[in-house]
Amino acid sequence: MTETIDPHSHSPRYGPEARRAVEAEAILPTTAWEREIARGLEIGLPGADSIIDRTIPTFSRGELPHFAGINTFLKAPYVEDVHRCGEYDVIVLGAPFDSGTTYRPGTRFGPQGIRRISALYGTYSFELGVDLRESITVGDAGDVFTIPGNLEKSFDQISKAVSHVYSTGALPVVLGGDHSIGYPTVRGVAEHLDGNLGIIHFDRHVDTQETDLDERMHTTPWFHATDIPNVPAKNLVQIGIGGWQAPRPGVKVGRERGTTVLTVNDCVEMGMQAAVDTALEVAWDDAAAVWLSFDVDCLDAAFVPGTGWPEPGGFLPREALELVQGVARGGLAGIEVVECSPPYDSADITSLIATRIVCDALATLVLHGHLPKKVASS
Repeated sequence: MTETIDPHSHSPRYGPEARRAVEAEAILPTTAWEREIARGLEIGLPGADSIIDRTIPTFSRGELPHFAGINTFLKAPYVEDVHRCGEYDVIVLGAPFDSGTTYRPGTRFGPQGIRRISALYGTYSFELGVDLRESITVGDAGDVFTIPGNLEKSFDQISKAVSHVYSTGALPVVLGGDHSIGYPTVRGVAEHLDGNLGIIHFDRHVDTQETDLDERMHTTPWFHATDIPNVPAKNLVQIGIGGWQAPRPGVKVGRERGTTVLTVNDCVEMGMQAAVDTALEVAWDDAAAVWLSFDVDCLDAAFVPGTGWPEPGGFLPREALELVQGVARGGLAGIEVVECSPPYDSADITSLIATRIVCDALATLVLHGHLPKKVASS
C-alpha cells in the first residue's frame, strides 16, 4: 500500500527541498530491494539462528554491510560475460590506463579506487528523490585490458569496449584512467551515430593540443576527437578551464577550431543555470547525442588531491554537481570520469567525488526520462 503524506502535517522546519524529498521518498517502490534480499537468502544461506533480523544472510550478497563483499560499482552485478551487456540499462567499465600521463601517474588505479569507495553509497538520493536500484538496472563489466606503455593499442582496446557496450543499447559509464582515453571513448560511440556527437567537457585544462612529448597524451584527446568527421569542434564545450596549466598550443587550437570555453568565474558570474543553458545549446547544436567527459581536476585542488595536475581555484563540489545535473537533463550517450589517482588521494575523497558525479548524472537521466533505456517496439 502506497504511503500518503499530508504536506501540511510536516514540521515547519522542513525546507522546501527537504519537503519535496520526503514526499518523493514516500512513493518510491521497494521491489528491487526486496528481490535483492530474497536472492541473498537463497544463494547466501539464511543467517545464523542468533540473528534476529531474518533478512540477513550468512554470506553478504547485496548492498549490506557496506564494508563487505567484492567491489563492483555500487555493488552492481558483475557482468562477466560481456555478451550480456544489453540486458542492463547501464554498464560500468573501467579503463585502468595512465600511459598518457605527463607528470604524476597513478590513474591506472582509478577504477579500483572509485569502485572501492562506491561501496559507501546506497542507491537512493535524498535530494533527487531517486532510487537507482528501483529505477534502472546497472551492471559492472569490469576493466578493459589495456596495454601499459602502448597508447595506440590501449586506445583501440578502449574504443572496442565502449563501442561494444554502446551497440548493445546500454549506457556506457567509463571509470578512468587518464584523460587521453577521451579520444578512444568518443571514437567508440561516434561510429554508431547517424549524426554528430557533441562533447561536454569539465576540466581545468583545455586538452586540445595535437601532441605532448611527441605523443597523443592526456593533454590531447579533443584535438583528435574533433578530427573524427561526425565530432565537430563547434559541438565541444569546455567548462572550468583556467589556472597556470593550460598549454598555449592547445588554446590556439581551440581558438582556431571554434570550441566554446567557460571558466569557473564565467560560470559563477553568469550563474550555474546560464552556464548549463550555454553548454546544452553548444553541445546539442545539430547533434544526435552528447558525451559527458568529467575530469575531477575541474574541482578546486582542496577537494581532489588524488589527481595528476591539481589546480587551485576550481569549482566547489556543489557547483560541479549542479552543473552535471543540469547538463544531464538533456540526455547523454555516455559518461566518463577521469584523472582520479588513488596513490595521491587523501581519505578517498577524490574517488568519492568521482562516484558522486556518476550517481548524480544517472539519477538525473532517470528523472528526465532518459533512463531506463527504451525498448524498441517489434
